[in-house]
Amino acid sequence: MFISVDLADRFSGPFPELQLASQVLHVLFVFLPLLWALGILPPLDALLLWGMEQALVFGLGGSPMSSNLGLLLMFGVSAGVAVCNYFIPSTLGVVLFSISTGFLLSLDLGQVGTFCRRRAAFGSHGFHRGGSSPPALTSFGWNLGCRELLVYLSLLLVAVAEAGLLHHFFGSAQSQNLVTGPQALVSYLLLVLFCLCWALREIQGAYVFGGMFLNPLYPKGMSNVQTFMQRIKGLYTAAAIRRVLHLVSPFAMIAFLSMDQSLQLLHRVSLCVGFTRAFRVVWQSSEDALLQMVVVVLVRFAAGNTLPGWDDLGTGVQLLLVGLLIDRLTQFLAKLKFTLTVLVTSWTEKKQRRQSAGTLLALNASLFPILLAVVTLSALLSAPLLPLFTLPIFLVGFPRPQRSWPGPVGTACPCLDSVFYQQMSGSLASSLRMAFARGSLGSLAPGSHFLGRFQDRMVWIMILERGYGYCTVNIKGLELQETSCHTVEARRVDEVFEAAFERPERLGFTQGFNLHWANSLTPCAAIAVRVYSDARNVLSGIIDSHDNLKKIQEDFLKALVWMLLRHCVQKHKGFLWSNEEGPGIRGRKSQSSQLGQTTSNQPPEAVIVESNMSSLRFRQDSSSLTSFGDWSDEDDLFGPQPARRTVALVTAEAQPGHTTLQTGASLPGSVEMDSLFENMAVSALQPLQPLGLGIGMPAVDKGQNPEVFRESPGSLPHLNFSCPQSEVFNLPTGWRTAPLLPSCLLQLRALFPEDWFRFTLGRFGPIVPGDTTEDMTKALKEDEALKELHAQVALSCLISLGAESAFTSPSYVYRLYCGDIPWTEGLNWLSSSKELYQLTLRAFRFSFKLLFDQASLGPIESPEELFSTLEEYERDWYIGLVTEKGWHDSILQEKPFLFSLGHDLAMGTYTGRVLSLQEQLVQVGRLNGEGVRGQWANLSWELLYATNDDEERYSIQAHPFMLRNLTVQAADPPLGYPIYSSAPLHFPCL
Repeated sequence: MFISVDLADRFSGPFPELQLASQVLHVLFVFLPLLWALGILPPLDALLLWGMEQALVFGLGGSPMSSNLGLLLMFGVSAGVAVCNYFIPSTLGVVLFSISTGFLLSLDLGQVGTFCRRRAAFGSHGFHRGGSSPPALTSFGWNLGCRELLVYLSLLLVAVAEAGLLHHFFGSAQSQNLVTGPQALVSYLLLVLFCLCWALREIQGAYVFGGMFLNPLYPKGMSNVQTFMQRIKGLYTAAAIRRVLHLVSPFAMIAFLSMDQSLQLLHRVSLCVGFTRAFRVVWQSSEDALLQMVVVVLVRFAAGNTLPGWDDLGTGVQLLLVGLLIDRLTQFLAKLKFTLTVLVTSWTEKKQRRQSAGTLLALNASLFPILLAVVTLSALLSAPLLPLFTLPIFLVGFPRPQRSWPGPVGTACPCLDSVFYQQMSGSLASSLRMAFARGSLGSLAPGSHFLGRFQDRMVWIMILERGYGYCTVNIKGLELQETSCHTVEARRVDEVFEAAFERPERLGFTQGFNLHWANSLTPCAAIAVRVYSDARNVLSGIIDSHDNLKKIQEDFLKALVWMLLRHCVQKHKGFLWSNEEGPGIRGRKSQSSQLGQTTSNQPPEAVIVESNMSSLRFRQDSSSLTSFGDWSDEDDLFGPQPARRTVALVTAEAQPGHTTLQTGASLPGSVEMDSLFENMAVSALQPLQPLGLGIGMPAVDKGQNPEVFRESPGSLPHLNFSCPQSEVFNLPTGWRTAPLLPSCLLQLRALFPEDWFRFTLGRFGPIVPGDTTEDMTKALKEDEALKELHAQVALSCLISLGAESAFTSPSYVYRLYCGDIPWTEGLNWLSSSKELYQLTLRAFRFSFKLLFDQASLGPIESPEELFSTLEEYERDWYIGLVTEKGWHDSILQEKPFLFSLGHDLAMGTYTGRVLSLQEQLVQVGRLNGEGVRGQWANLSWELLYATNDDEERYSIQAHPFMLRNLTVQAADPPLGYPIYSSAPLHFPCL
C-alpha cells in the first residue's frame, strides 16, 4: 500500500494531497516494526473489515453485521444503492428509490431465507428433523410471515407516498423561511418528538442522566415477580406511548428530508452519499437519526444563514458529519472514563497497588497531554484503548470490527453447567425483547454489552446488529462461582445491583447519587425470566438417622410396587419404557407446596435458539451400562480425568448376551478408594463367579443344592390367575428367576405391603381399557396369585440390593442411589434385565425423595397422599444424578423440578439439591463498552504478542471496578472461556 502511493506520486502530475500523503507514509514506514511489536499495526483482514464497517455505518447508514460474509454483502449492496442514486436523473426518483432501498436493507434480511425454506418445506409436506427444537413462535416479529410482510409493505407504501407528495409540492421551493416554512414546522415536531422519546426512555431504567442519579419512579425493594409487575405498570404505560412515538418518528424525519432544498443539487458525490445515508439511517437506527437531525435543526435555528460553509454542505452531509461527531464524542467520553478508572483504582485499590503505581501515576500526570492525545486518537480511529497488562500504560489498539473476534459467533467451552444457560436462553430472549422495545436497557447500539445476574449465574449479552424492528444479540453464559477472582467480582456485582434495586422507599438528596458510578457496570432494569432456582440442603440428621434408614425399606417396597403396577399399565397401553424420561402421560403441572408456586407449564415465548451444546461429550450408548465408565470431559482445563469402573459396570460386563441401560457413575472419591487394577474401584472387585471366570472362590455346588432356584423361564410353573383382568398386571417370566433361597423370601414375606398393593391395584385397575367394573376391581384385589407374583419380584429386588435387613449406613444409601450397588447374590439376575434394574433403581430414588420430603414437611398420613405424591414425582420431577444424561435432558425439556443426592467430600456431609423452574427477576446492567473492548484488546495482545499465558497472571486477577476476570471469561475461545455461547439471536423490537 505504501509503495503504491509512492509510485502514484512519482509517475502522476503534481497533486499536493498525494505528495503530502506520500511524505507521511515515508515517515510512518520507518516505525512499522515498532507499531507491529506494540500491537498497534492491524492485521490486513481486521483492517479491511474495520474499513468496510466504518464506511457502511457512517457513509451508507447501515449497521455492523454479525458475520464477515454478511458485512461484505451488505457493504456491496449499500454501495450499489449510492451509485444508482448518482445516476438517477430525477430528484423525485432519488427520494423514492432511497426510501425504498433504505427501508428494505434495514430489515432483518436473514429471515428471508428462513421464510423461503419454510414455505418450500410446507409446500412439499416436509418435516424438520428431530423433535427437540422449540415450537415455532407466533408472536409478531419472531419469524417472518404473512403478518410481518403485510405490516412492512404498509409502512413502505405510506412512507413512499408521504415522501413523494411532500417533495413534489414543497421540495422545489426556492426559499423557505426557517421559522414559518413547512420544513420549519416539521423541525419543531422533531424537537418535540426527541424530548418526549428521550424522557420516556430515561424513566424506564433504574438510573437517569447517564447512570448518575437514581430514578425515583422505578420500583424499589422488589421481593417477587408479582409485586414487581404490579409496581411497574405505570412505567409500562409510558413505554407504550414511547413505542407509538418511535413508530411515528421515521415518518417525521422523512418529511423533513423530502422538503429539503439541497435535494435540487443532488448530482454531486457528497450530496448523493449524504442523502443515501440519511434516508437509510431513518429506518436503520431511528433514535440516532432523530438525535442527529435535532442537532442539525438546532444549529440552523441558532446560526441562521451565518454559516455559509456549513450550509453549502447540504443536509445529507451535515447529518453524516454530525453522526460521526456524536459517535466519536461518545467513544471519547467512554474511553476517558475507562482511563480514569484504571488510573485511580491502581492506587486506591490495595490489591491493585503495585510498587510502580506511584511512578506510573506521576508519569501519566506529567504527560497528561500525551495521554489525552492517545485517548483522542483511539476515539478518532474507533480503535480500542489498550491498557498494557491492564496497568495505567495506554496504547492505541489496532482497529477492528465491533465484534472484536474473527471467529464465528457462538463458540464456547461447554461443561455440565452449560445446560442451565441453554435452558434459560429462550425465556431470556423473550424478556429481552420486551425490555428492548420499552427502552428499559437504554440505547441499543451495536457493540453494547450487558451483564445479567441471577443467583450464581451470570449472563453476558452483546449487541451485534441493529435494524428497523429487530436486534441481533449474542448470549454467553459465564462459569458458576468457582475461582476466588470470580467470587470477588460476583460479590461486587451483587452490591452494585442491590444499591439500585434494593434501596429503601424514601431517599434523601445525597442518597440519590449512584455510589458505584465509577464501576464499569451500571444497573438498568430487572426482567422476569423463567429459570431454574437452585437450592442445596445439608442432609445431616436425615440420612444418618436410624429411624429414617428403616423407613427407607418400607417406602422402597411401596414405591417398587407402585412402579411395577404402573409399568404393567403403560406396557398394556403400548407405551415404551424410557430411561431418561418418565413414561407418564403429560399432565397439568401440580402445585409443590414445599417449594413454592410455579408458573404455568405452557412454553414461554422464546426464540428458536440453536443448540450449541452438541460438543458436550455425553456418550449416549443406550445399549451398554459401561457408557458412563468411558465418559470424559475433554474440555476440562486440568486435563481428562481417568475413568472409574463401578460395580454396576463390572456386573454388566459379566453378563454375556445381555444389554443394560446406562446408570450414573458415583462421584469421584465419594465413597470408594482407587485401586491399581485399571482405575477400578476397590468395592467393585467381586468374587470371580460373577466375572464368569469359573475358577476360584466362592465354590458353588450346583448339583447338590436343590434349594437354589436356577430354573429356566420355560420350566417355571404357569400362574393361575383367578381374575381375567390380572393378565394385564402379569410380569415377565424372567423376573421370577432370582437365584435366591425360598427361605429368604419366606422370612421377608411380612415386609410386603399387601394393603398398599391392593390400594394401588384398585387405583390402576379402572385405568386399563376394557370392562372394568367394581366387581372386576374387587376380583383383582383378591387374586392371590397376582399378589404372590408381585411379592416375589419385589422381595427379590430388595434382597438383590442387600437391604433385606435394613439400610445400614448413609454411605450405603448413597451408593445405591448412584447405582453403585455392592455385589450380592441376586445382583447378576437383577442387572440382566434392564427394565427391572431401572425400575428398582428408580423406586429406590423415589423412596429416598419420600424420606427427604417427610423429614422436611412431615409424614405422609394416607395411601391417597402417597399415591398422589408418587404420581407427582413421575410427572413433575426428575430424581437422579447431575452426571446423567436424563438430568441434562430434563432441564432442556423444562421439567418443573429436579432432585439430586450429592456428597461433599470436604465437609464429609451429604447434600440434597433441588432445582425448581420458576419465573424469577434477573437483574441486568450495562457495561462500559469501551472498557470491555480495551480489556479484550489487551488480552489479545498479551496472549498473541507477549505470549503471557500464565493462568495466574496479573491481568486476569479480580478487579471490582473493571470486572476484569469476568470480562476475560466472556472473550471468545481460545482466549476466553464462556461455558455457553448462543448463535446470533434475532429479537423483534417493534
